[in-house]
Amino acid sequence: MCAKLVVLGSINVDHVIQVPRFVKAGETLSGSHYRIAYGGKGANQAVAAARLKAQNTQVDFIACIGHDDIGKAMKNAFAQDGINVTPIRQIENEMSGIAMIQVAESGENSIVIAAGANAYLDESLVEEQAENIRQADALLMQLETPLAAICYAADIAKQHHTKVILNPAPANTLPQTLLANLYMITPNETEAEILTGIKVEDEAGAARAAEKLHHCGVQIVLITLGAKGVYVSENNQGQIIEGFRVTAKDTTAAGDTFNGALVVSLLEGKSLTDAIRFAHAAAAISVTRAGAQPSIPNRAETLDFLEKQG
Repeated sequence: MCAKLVVLGSINVDHVIQVPRFVKAGETLSGSHYRIAYGGKGANQAVAAARLKAQNTQVDFIACIGHDDIGKAMKNAFAQDGINVTPIRQIENEMSGIAMIQVAESGENSIVIAAGANAYLDESLVEEQAENIRQADALLMQLETPLAAICYAADIAKQHHTKVILNPAPANTLPQTLLANLYMITPNETEAEILTGIKVEDEAGAARAAEKLHHCGVQIVLITLGAKGVYVSENNQGQIIEGFRVTAKDTTAAGDTFNGALVVSLLEGKSLTDAIRFAHAAAAISVTRAGAQPSIPNRAETLDFLEKQG
C-alpha cells in the first residue's frame, strides 16, 4: 500500500557566503565561497522526504515559483528527486523567493529571506489542492508562506484524518485554532519559547513547554535541542533522544532534513523513537556538507550511517 505525504511550503533561491563570523551593524566583512543553491524550508523538507522515503511513499509539493528561469530550474530539479511537482504554481510578473545566508566558521548560519512568489501561496491555491490534501496520509508545513493558507490547509487535513505536522519556523505566535488541528509540532528551543512563553534551557523547561502545547490540542510535541538531541513528548510522557556527534561544516537545512526524514519514516510505520533516530542520522550527515538541498543525503547513505553507528 502506498503512503502519501503532501508538503506545503516555500521555495527559495539561496545566496550563500562563508564568513569568519556574523557581520555586525555598520560593518563590512570579507566573505568567500559565494554560491547559489536551491532552498526554502518547504522545498528542503520535500527534497529530504523524497530522497529518504521508502519506495512505496509518494511526495507531493504544493508551492509557488516566480516567472524566472531559476524557478523553472528548481521545479525540474524537484522532479528529478522524485517529487510530484504538478501542484507547483508559476506566478506571473513575480520573482522566485530568495534567501541571503551567511555561514560562519563555527558552522552556524544567519538567514534573511524575501518571499517573492511564496507570498502567493494563499487560500485559493490551497482550495485548488484540497482533494490532494484530503487523500494524503500526512501534511507537512512550515511558516515561510501565508499563515491564513496554512490554517486553511490544516482545517481540510484534520477534517479528513490527514495527520498535520508543523515545523513552526520562522518563529511566530500561532492561533489556537491551528494548534488544535496539529498531530505533531517540531519547534526548536527558541520557537518553543515564542509559542508558549516558557524558556527552554533544559529538559524541565522543554517538558513544561510541551505540556502547554499538549493542552492546546497537539498530540506529539518534539522540541529540537541542537547538539543535545530532541525532547519528545506524547500524552505528556517525555524523554530526550540524543543525536549523533559529527563535526559540523554548515547547519543550513539540518532541521529541514530532520523533519522530512522524520515524517517519511513515520509513514513507513516506524515507531516514533526509530523515526527520530533515522531523522537524527540524516541531519547529522547534512551538517557535514555545504548548502541546503545539496547537503541532504539519500536513504541508502542514511541507513549505512545508522548501521555504522550500531
